[in-house]
Amino acid sequence: MTKRDYYDVLGVSRNASQEEVKRAYRQLALKFHPDRNPGNKEAEERFKEAAEAYSVLGDSDKRATYDRFGHEGLREQGFTGFSGFDASIFEGFEDIFSGLGDFFGFGDIFGTRDRRRGRYPQRGRDLALELEITLEEAAAGVEKEIGLNRAEACPVCKGSGMQPGTRKVDCPTCQGRGQMRYQQGFFTVSRTCSHCRGAGEIISAPCQECKGSAKVKQKKTLKIRIPPGVDDGSRLRLEGEGEPGEAGAIRGDLYVVIRIAKHDFFEREENNLFCQIAISFSRAALGSLIEVPNLDSEVEQVKIHPGTQSGEVLRLKGRGIKDIRSHRRGDLYVKVLVKTPENLSKEEKAVLRRLAELRGEDLDRPDQRLIDKVRNIIH
Repeated sequence: MTKRDYYDVLGVSRNASQEEVKRAYRQLALKFHPDRNPGNKEAEERFKEAAEAYSVLGDSDKRATYDRFGHEGLREQGFTGFSGFDASIFEGFEDIFSGLGDFFGFGDIFGTRDRRRGRYPQRGRDLALELEITLEEAAAGVEKEIGLNRAEACPVCKGSGMQPGTRKVDCPTCQGRGQMRYQQGFFTVSRTCSHCRGAGEIISAPCQECKGSAKVKQKKTLKIRIPPGVDDGSRLRLEGEGEPGEAGAIRGDLYVVIRIAKHDFFEREENNLFCQIAISFSRAALGSLIEVPNLDSEVEQVKIHPGTQSGEVLRLKGRGIKDIRSHRRGDLYVKVLVKTPENLSKEEKAVLRRLAELRGEDLDRPDQRLIDKVRNIIH
């Protein structure tokens, strides 16, 4: 019987990427899986055919040979179909192949007959907490102390979960295999043992201190250095400061999420700062010097040019926040608000009326220049 083209089997083009090949194979394998199609011979053949195609196209060397010489080139190299596959390329498909080794005639293709030998202790769980700091601390960097309650290895059983002097025994449910096998027709399907969770062993005498969990909660205080330039939502990773792993495996990590408190004067956008400063009508009209504070607790004198309008923005280069990576500073943008004087005295009113007269303004009539400007915009 002539073999179908492997690219046609998986439904991908000849220039498909390895990720596209893998994705196409997974979809077909799930569609034609024996568990979903019990007793369906056609589905069984399609399942085997897709696996054989992926065993070639998922291997860069075999794929190169197949692209040049086709099925004949593979046979000359000793590839006799799916029986000659390399199981390593199927890593990540254990959910599909688990329990189907007998179906393909390979026994246990992923070494799951004895889960105890293939099971590695899990690393510790990662932890996360939020820490609020001020905008000044974010700009300059700061050292902080944080407290947390985290799991530690039980001091009585040394993290084993067992009463001192005892040891684990084979799981009575799976007889130490770590798996339960079920017969479905002529298929043998394996499932992780729910009693021992695949370990093959159970604790017969749990530690009384930790109740067999191998861990107890303890208070811990850590000092952390927050670098200059962190922003709201920044995450700092403290390696090995999470919870302990199983049976001596490495600890997890601690992630500190930075929250920056709202500032009374400044607003921040990335590395730039924004603020508003109100000045008098006289200063705006005649020009003046104003004082602008910054996050370094310093005050800088800034020149206001004559005729400054309310809403104008002044840019002070390099007066913002230092970038956490490049260390370049952002800018400070100062929005000028011209404050209209209130509660004028008779003398002040007279001075302003005289100014209006000198500028040709009739305060008792609408401003014709403004009316003409609006008309030009409308028309």
